[in-house]
Amino acid sequence: MAELKTQQNDSDVVEFLNGIENEQRKADSFELLELFSQLTGEEAKMWGDSIIGFGTYHYKYASGREGDWPLTGFSPRKQNLTIYIMPGFERYDDIMKKLGKYKTGSSCLYVKKLTDIDQALLKELVVTSVNDMKKIYGNK
Repeated sequence: MAELKTQQNDSDVVEFLNGIENEQRKADSFELLELFSQLTGEEAKMWGDSIIGFGTYHYKYASGREGDWPLTGFSPRKQNLTIYIMPGFERYDDIMKKLGKYKTGSSCLYVKKLTDIDQALLKELVVTSVNDMKKIYGNK
């Protein structure tokens, strides 16, 4: 079975963030770095070449495919900030209704800039989702 391409590595998170050309995206990314570090109590780690992850969990699918992935994290993409809420969003309807301006994928929250969303609700979403992941997968 093929190995997952995106894996935790020793690349420097701050160096990566300093390389972001868009000044707003860079400022938002440093704010997320501080926020996620405080909320999770985990050290920021690079995953692949563009994801900053916090904590890890081990998954194993019925197909036999397995691997490790961050409990939460973010990636400063060109089009938007991608915030990883690993359990998805179905169980967080109350938060999502009031969060602000965003789009979602299965476990990805896409925002143009942090001021587009309610910061208190973002904190609640991150903390709750990380706690849910720990309940589901245990704390690695």
